[in-house]
Amino acid sequence: MEPFRDMAKFLRESRINKALTDRTNVYETHVRMFWKSVRYDESEKMMYSAVQKKDENDHDIDVEVKFNVGDLRRVLDLGDTDDDPTIVPERLCKGLWFRMGFTGHVNDKYLKSMFSRPYKFLIHCVLHALSHRKGSYDEPSDYIMNIITCLVLNRPYNISQVLFDHMVDNIRGEK
Repeated sequence: MEPFRDMAKFLRESRINKALTDRTNVYETHVRMFWKSVRYDESEKMMYSAVQKKDENDHDIDVEVKFNVGDLRRVLDLGDTDDDPTIVPERLCKGLWFRMGFTGHVNDKYLKSMFSRPYKFLIHCVLHALSHRKGSYDEPSDYIMNIITCLVLNRPYNISQVLFDHMVDNIRGEK
């Protein structure tokens, strides 16, 4: 159990702690309404959407919500900046993965099950907290492995921009 205690301590002290532990209630109807009405303005680099809320007379009203990557950064408190990179050299990632106990082939799929147990836990937590996937949680995508690499090596990485870009891809239908 000691390796898991160490990994849990690492996650509590990491810059993604808020994303992992925040208990904000988000209603599925709000999420569906957001994605149904969202649009992206390329010139302003801003997302616009509508959500419902109750007015002072307890009637449902639509409220426009707008945000950009800076708002996402502020709310998620990921400890990144606009100047941080969004790409990590593949060689750096692969080298770290082997130090994390990866047992697969270097050019194969990177499955969570091929890492040592504490790092499986780390990958699992990051996948569930920051991934846009609805399933297939055993195969982390490149951007998730970049996030994990930068967390483990304590390197700067613009997580907010990467998440925002994936949201924009969802709006454009590039899911």
